[in-house]
Amino acid sequence: MDEHAPQPASGLFQGPLHLFPVRVYYEDTDLTGMVYHANYLRWFERARSDLLRLLGIEQRGAVDDGTGFYTVAELNIRYLVPARLDDAVTVATTALELGAASVRLRQQALRGEQLLAEATVRVGFIGPDGRPRRQPDAWRAAFKTLQLAKDAA
Repeated sequence: MDEHAPQPASGLFQGPLHLFPVRVYYEDTDLTGMVYHANYLRWFERARSDLLRLLGIEQRGAVDDGTGFYTVAELNIRYLVPARLDDAVTVATTALELGAASVRLRQQALRGEQLLAEATVRVGFIGPDGRPRRQPDAWRAAFKTLQLAKDAA
């Protein structure tokens, strides 16, 4: 691969927040011109995947070597204001709670300062046998860098 080829945006860290940019394209909208509700879930998933990548968590390698993988165990989403074609949206993600085998994240879709949608997601770490497994210590340490102060949660 050409080392000068453009790379997809992975977002960046701002304190305990991972910020991931998204542009609303025609394919993201429904008949009314507003973003279809399921696309927020896609954006949140992409932001989580790139968050893990930036934290040094190699999902594919962990699956390939039998360590395990993350899966969504619980999701609660609230839609507030619709995004529309050509909007620049930022997905902000931070950790709320870190357990031995799971992490609870808050994800917000923002247009500037305006909150469009907000989700709380709990992802569990699962072994190849399909059962919950303790997350690798290095991964837990990486997630700790995202945890909000107790009074901000």
